[in-house]
Amino acid sequence: MTTPVDQARAVADAVLYEGYVLYPYRASATKNQMRWQFGVLMPPCFADAETGEYDRCRTECLLEPDLHTILHVRVRFLQVQARTVEVGPSHRQVPSLTVADTEYTSWEEAVAHEIEAALPVSDLLAGDNVVPFTVDGGEDVEQLTEQARLVRRRWRLDAQLRLRAYTLSGPYGGVRLTMDVVNTSPWRQSRRPTRQLALRRALIAEHSVLSVFPGRFLSLVDPPEWAKPAVRACHNERTWPVLVGDPDRADTVLSSPIILYDYPTVAEESAGQLYDGTEIDEILTLRTMALTDEEKRQARATDPRSRELVDRIDQMPAELLERLHGTVRYLRSVTGGGEPVQITDRPDVPWWDPGADTSVHPETDSVVIGGVAVARGSRVRLRPGLRRADAQDMFLAGRVATVQSVLLDVDGDRHIAVTLDDDEASDLNAAHGRFRYFSAEEVEPL
Repeated sequence: MTTPVDQARAVADAVLYEGYVLYPYRASATKNQMRWQFGVLMPPCFADAETGEYDRCRTECLLEPDLHTILHVRVRFLQVQARTVEVGPSHRQVPSLTVADTEYTSWEEAVAHEIEAALPVSDLLAGDNVVPFTVDGGEDVEQLTEQARLVRRRWRLDAQLRLRAYTLSGPYGGVRLTMDVVNTSPWRQSRRPTRQLALRRALIAEHSVLSVFPGRFLSLVDPPEWAKPAVRACHNERTWPVLVGDPDRADTVLSSPIILYDYPTVAEESAGQLYDGTEIDEILTLRTMALTDEEKRQARATDPRSRELVDRIDQMPAELLERLHGTVRYLRSVTGGGEPVQITDRPDVPWWDPGADTSVHPETDSVVIGGVAVARGSRVRLRPGLRRADAQDMFLAGRVATVQSVLLDVDGDRHIAVTLDDDEASDLNAAHGRFRYFSAEEVEPL
């Protein structure tokens, strides 16, 4: 049975390895020449806001502690490990080599690290707390033949965890926690370093898991009314804290470089890591199955993780693939008569039954906003809220859109599907059913 702790770790591991190696999972693929995009903390000499490279991140969240609360922090990240194939007495590097029907490719692997710290919240309220940590470099040699070897090299990392807590004003007794993770690696180059070299001194896919005992964290996504001003004052840089674990306890937060909702989970149907959370599992699995034998051979030679992925998909039973196609999550009884409607994530099954649920008509339904009935054809101005899961929606603020339908979800909330008026592809998107979705409170009728 999966526990809340297992679920939290599964999500954290998915964050840790997001983008580690992308389809088609071979080193020669163009997309795998530009890796490590999430949670990268560069050495200070390479940090440059103009190029989008930073040496630190900040997490701010709210908690309700007592006099004896201890904060446990786990900083998790990857360290680059350069794997090179070397041949001959001079140890000349080569792109790849086949030994006894096994191919070895020069590639950058990664080693996972987890740094732990425990501090009383009373100490955090008293002043700044700095926890330095170091990850050693090293070199491992694997002899393949008398004339060939694999060499794995790692470079030392130095960093700091900086923490402070502040008592919130008012009678509720909350605390705002501030945590910075800073790469302090003292690396210097005589010439301008490349990003690939700088990554060897970087903390990659950095994220943190924070737990308190006793005590509980407050949601930044859906805080209690009294805490909303304090939530607005929280300043998070390159991370986003969400609640994970047991909802009844709310004692654990995942501070992720990828924006998530509270209590994210990995779907039970997912058979294992695919390293590309922006793709649908079924589509990515089918595309991997369609790789040629030569492409699969190259993928297996790239990295042990891509080898395991290709082998797993090659051996996937038909029933597991079928599970990826769609799963009934829950049933909802509808008013107005008829049988319960199944809510599914299968594209060939509509989420409502026009014959049974006569109260649902997305093409003609409307919702009243500010005293104005908004329905298909209405023009609105977009006002994306702070609780958006997609950070790109902030760029749509103030844009004018046309409503295409009004939808009702299983919780009874209305959602508005729109196309942008200044988008030259709006007619094409509408024809294909590609819309942008907003809640009623995020649009202003025109």
